[in-house]
Amino acid sequence: MLTKIENLSEYFLSYEKSIANPETFWERIANQFFWRKKWTKVVDFDFSRAHVRWFEGAQLNITENALDRHLYTLGDKPAIIWEPNDPNELGITLTYKQLHEKVCEFANVLINNGIEKGDRVIIYMPMIPEAAIAMLGCARVGAVHSVVFAGFSSSALADRINDCEAKMVLTSDGNFRGAKVIPVKEVVDEALESCKSVDTVLVVERTKTEVIMEKGRDLWWHEEVGKVDFVNKAEVMESEDMLFILYTSGSTGKPKGVVHTTAGYMIYTQYSFQNVFQYNSDDIYWCTADVGWITGHSYIVYGPLLAGATTMMFEGVPTYPHAGRFWEIVDKYQVNQFYTAPTAIRALEAFGQEPIEPYKLDSLKVLGSVGEPINEEAWHWYHTHIGKGKCPIVDTWWQTETGGIMISPLAGLTPTKPAHATLPLPGIRPIIVDGEGNELKGKGVEGNLCINFPWPSMIRTTYGDHDRCINTYFSTYPGMYFTGDGVKRDEDGYYRILGRVDDVINVSGHRMGTAEVENAINEHPKVIESAVVGYPHEIKGQGIYAYVICDMEDRSEANLKKEIVSTVSKIIGPIAKPDKVQIVPGLPKTRSGKIMRRILRKVAEKDTSNLGDTSTLLNPEVVEKIIQGAQ
Repeated sequence: MLTKIENLSEYFLSYEKSIANPETFWERIANQFFWRKKWTKVVDFDFSRAHVRWFEGAQLNITENALDRHLYTLGDKPAIIWEPNDPNELGITLTYKQLHEKVCEFANVLINNGIEKGDRVIIYMPMIPEAAIAMLGCARVGAVHSVVFAGFSSSALADRINDCEAKMVLTSDGNFRGAKVIPVKEVVDEALESCKSVDTVLVVERTKTEVIMEKGRDLWWHEEVGKVDFVNKAEVMESEDMLFILYTSGSTGKPKGVVHTTAGYMIYTQYSFQNVFQYNSDDIYWCTADVGWITGHSYIVYGPLLAGATTMMFEGVPTYPHAGRFWEIVDKYQVNQFYTAPTAIRALEAFGQEPIEPYKLDSLKVLGSVGEPINEEAWHWYHTHIGKGKCPIVDTWWQTETGGIMISPLAGLTPTKPAHATLPLPGIRPIIVDGEGNELKGKGVEGNLCINFPWPSMIRTTYGDHDRCINTYFSTYPGMYFTGDGVKRDEDGYYRILGRVDDVINVSGHRMGTAEVENAINEHPKVIESAVVGYPHEIKGQGIYAYVICDMEDRSEANLKKEIVSTVSKIIGPIAKPDKVQIVPGLPKTRSGKIMRRILRKVAEKDTSNLGDTSTLLNPEVVEKIIQGAQ
């Protein structure tokens, strides 16, 4: 494809062109897509108002670009290869023609059940082909999908349904996850007790778990599909029409509904996929993420399908039924590009070399890392034992809000350096600033990472609350998008991401707002106050450490800790469970009442040699008691 960069000098040339004349650069790439109507203006923006618009005036449908335009040349090529949780169950391969038919069929099911352009549809499903079909079916009819990770609790699901006023929920009877069967429909039923907007629930039969089907609301997916054909004309969408909402944790308790729109997201996900992974037409590409996260949206579904790639979906976990499952799948399908999270890499590293030994892994050409900065030890293990020293590692930095990969090596083109995201993609203008917003120029500098010019796939708003979008991303440093991450630019000009600088913890590559976890802990009737911080965790990258003031009457400390963990799991989901809970007599506070999290982080990190001046605290004596009680 014209948009694929073939060598390092071409990267530098593309980058220079994208900065010198961004409109011409992106217009050239956009011209390769199928448009119902061309744009009148390439980009219009004002960061002070969080106003960003790309390809204004254009009309299109993203599924015509991901499916229809490939039918003539790639109709019989595998589009999605699905590997089930149980290796003894047969997998499924859908060609572009078959996937197109299933998406059109499901689009007709949505129309039959009253879904119209602009309606919001929640997808709460396992990693099965129907999840991708659901996303694409929504996009085909112009409905806005919001995928919720199927490990979230009924309370977290209800919050998201209510925030976007979803009209329909798509789910399954149950999920297979390793040796467990999770009763997912039951979670949906519980969530809907506090939701008024949902008219219809469509249920995929996956585990044959017995479920209650509410008359007039709940329908079986297969029965509804049996009522329609696969002739469907895609809805014509405006370039800035909403494509999806994806909820992400922030530094305040309520999850933010990050909104992505149609044209810009389409162009950037295809472009970044093609270039970062250096995808060739016969390659088999596998991203191990869940579609409940942005990685699954951009680099399992949209990016690869827009590029005419063969993309894999895996229902299971890396250690079931054995710790070599990933490598078994790589050999089985002859995977060429493999994209996973540092958490998974570290977890598999802990099993040693034995689970790798039965497998050749000689099909691999590119390894990828996503979700958090990869530590050097894990980078070297991944490179040596999985890539056999031959595969470049693309250590990708990006966010839910950015829509696509922003800083990353281009596989095999950019010289790599362990734990460095290296260089920005064409069109991306990173800037490092100090706490006052002054730019730190040159090499060998460290500060806060901002972007000072829009890119096509960036966040447009937070659903239903545009002021929150402005305040979160565009007000800290006027005229810039603030990522919330710290960064270092080294002597080679390479970027190394240092992690969050706000009250957000990165747990296994998933962002968790401290306020959200604290709010859940505080729901326990015996909890008076809590403070949550992140601390280094050898597998997850960051763990959750909770300091809790409790009413200890009629409770043992051990039981109370278990109850607190259980409360968080019930309200948010198991992913947010604190790894450590410390019952404390008080929390270190300033005289204005602000909790000094810096001190709590130091204690959690077992680094109490330099806590700074604590004498100005409202209650300096509590610090020593917290240190003494630390686990």
